[in-house]
Amino acid sequence: MWRVALCLAAAAPLPAQTPAAAVPRVRLVATGGTISNRTGGRLTAEELVKSMPGIERYAQAEFEQFTNVASSELTLDQWLGISKRLNELFRTDAGLAGLVVTSGTDTLEELAYFLDLTVRSEKPVVVVGSMRNPSTLGYEGAANLLDGFRVAASPAARNKGVLVVLNDEINSARDVTKTDAVRLQTFQTRGYGVLGVVDADRVVFHRDVVKRHTVRSEFDVASLTTLPRVDIIMVYQGADGDLIKAAADAGAKGIVIAAAGAGATSGTQREAENYAVKKGVVVVTTTRTGSGRIAPPRRGANAPPPARAGTLTPEEQGRFVAGEDLAPVKARVLLMLALTRTRDPADIQRIFSEY
Repeated sequence: MWRVALCLAAAAPLPAQTPAAAVPRVRLVATGGTISNRTGGRLTAEELVKSMPGIERYAQAEFEQFTNVASSELTLDQWLGISKRLNELFRTDAGLAGLVVTSGTDTLEELAYFLDLTVRSEKPVVVVGSMRNPSTLGYEGAANLLDGFRVAASPAARNKGVLVVLNDEINSARDVTKTDAVRLQTFQTRGYGVLGVVDADRVVFHRDVVKRHTVRSEFDVASLTTLPRVDIIMVYQGADGDLIKAAADAGAKGIVIAAAGAGATSGTQREAENYAVKKGVVVVTTTRTGSGRIAPPRRGANAPPPARAGTLTPEEQGRFVAGEDLAPVKARVLLMLALTRTRDPADIQRIFSEY
């Protein structure tokens, strides 16, 4: 179990002509990542806040250190802990305008989407990171963090779910993905575009978020102590189905298939999918292409026969769920949470359609 060190900071002095009450209170919850990974020792939450020039013009900055590790080292139990902590802050401190969470960029989009589904507040939660570390020429972490605080302090950011802010751009946690291993403009929303931008004069939003999230979410992690196992298996030419069978045998409650094109499998994977559903595993089909929607199968008398019929019963055939337009890693997050509420594939399909 991790240890949470809470460090409350007094807001930086404000210009005499600006009353403190006019500037929103925003708190940083730091988890680590490249943004903190200075040579010789990681930056603390306090040091990150002090690195932002001019923050006093936009927000009264507070901070706490949740953990300080690479994003790939965060556990699912810690995901639950972060979500519970953010919910606690909003529940116990009505004066908070918003929250900023730092994360390593490698798995930032997964954590952000998990928070998008589990933080039950209309107030902004902004996840930020950096591609360069503090010891590197051109480190952009302080700029990204300042942008994150500005978005979290903006009334326009309310009711838009969890937001990801890097490189002066605002993206929805649901849709954003890391598209390049090293470039600064890596976080993009393919097909749909950014939600908004952080410009010198103000925070500007160009569109809204229509899928269910945050305060409208049905997922409540307050009583959860663990998340069900869900694995991701990729489709590739001549793939053997043994990995799917192994996941089912190892106790996976759900399997996400990163399929070729609009849902194709290869090799013996189709047979292995049938094996998994016979064991009660929910199988969600997504696409490995990076964009596009996997639609639920048509129902009714005029619908074509199921592609996976084979030896499956109608109940087993219904255990396949279409992942809609979610990336495989996002589908895994949603399926884990869906399985904490229901094992009914029809209800899980509803969840994938609504979120």
